[in-house]
Amino acid sequence: MTDRPGTSTYPSGEGEPLLSVRDLTVTFGRGAKAFRAVDAVSFDVRPGQTVGLVGESGCGKSVTSLAIMRLLPSRGNAVTGSVHFDGEDLLTLSDTQMRDRRGRDVAMIFQDPLSSLNPVVPLGIQVAEVLERHRGMNRGDAGRRAAELLDKVGIPDPTRRLKEYPHQLSGGMRQRALIAMALACEPRLLIADEPTTALDVTIQAQILALLKELVQESGTSLIMITHDLGVVAGLCDEVNVLYGGRIVERARRHDLFARPRHPYTGGLLASIPRLTEGKGRRLTPVPGSVADNIPWEGGCAFAPRCSSEIEVCRERTPELVPDHEGLGPDRLLRCHNPLESNPLDDAPSDEEVRA
Repeated sequence: MTDRPGTSTYPSGEGEPLLSVRDLTVTFGRGAKAFRAVDAVSFDVRPGQTVGLVGESGCGKSVTSLAIMRLLPSRGNAVTGSVHFDGEDLLTLSDTQMRDRRGRDVAMIFQDPLSSLNPVVPLGIQVAEVLERHRGMNRGDAGRRAAELLDKVGIPDPTRRLKEYPHQLSGGMRQRALIAMALACEPRLLIADEPTTALDVTIQAQILALLKELVQESGTSLIMITHDLGVVAGLCDEVNVLYGGRIVERARRHDLFARPRHPYTGGLLASIPRLTEGKGRRLTPVPGSVADNIPWEGGCAFAPRCSSEIEVCRERTPELVPDHEGLGPDRLLRCHNPLESNPLDDAPSDEEVRA
């Protein structure tokens, strides 16, 4: 990747927001059957910053990213709020203007590379098309640059791979190819939607290391979407925890891991295996499923699954407010009865459970 003109270093998270999402709401369906998948979500991403959107499947993470990219079907759906990128609201752009932005300024790495790549088009043509469309390169120059990109993301023998079809590559190579395509035009913002879900742990670690290296090298801002707090542990500067379509906790990474305040965040952390604990440490999954939610209008959506539930949780909707009791600055919390200690410190061992 080449440095942008006049830029030599990329301080993480400094300056005015590159992306500013305000009250983003996505509603599927109409009338009595309408379902609000994303409910008034607001967050910022600054130049060079990596921001995490974390939560279980169904909490609204991927829908948020698709709404930002304007990739949701318009029929039967409603998207409200604002998504300002470099001062321009992406939700108000025409389809043509958004297509010019997408891939050039804002790019996305999708969860399933096999379904994201065209199965009947050689890999080289798919990567080169991005450069031809947004950089105006001819086919020869775009092909050579495509080979350089594949080499950059760690695909061996890139010239030969350009002639192959997606099904001829391993899952890790396909994901690397998607990263090459996303970074081809050096976008200012990259959205990664669970890019390591279908990969084994070794390849997963390599992909995360690759993303971290490329983002730091190019100064690209990154939104990392995942259900696994372990994925963001060494990657994100700031973490937004989503539940039921709303942000329930926001904190800097180290502060969040040191002292989670929302019971849902604590449950996600308690379900992560830790090698340092050795044998005998029992994992504590979050009880129930996202189907057990209650509407936010009637209280806290997480109340039916919460170990810290009190009476008010089912009577009044908690607001997202500054958490003055939490560790670290700029923390936000949506909870009537937040955690006072890290649940990892209180998790029982197998011996304690048997006793």
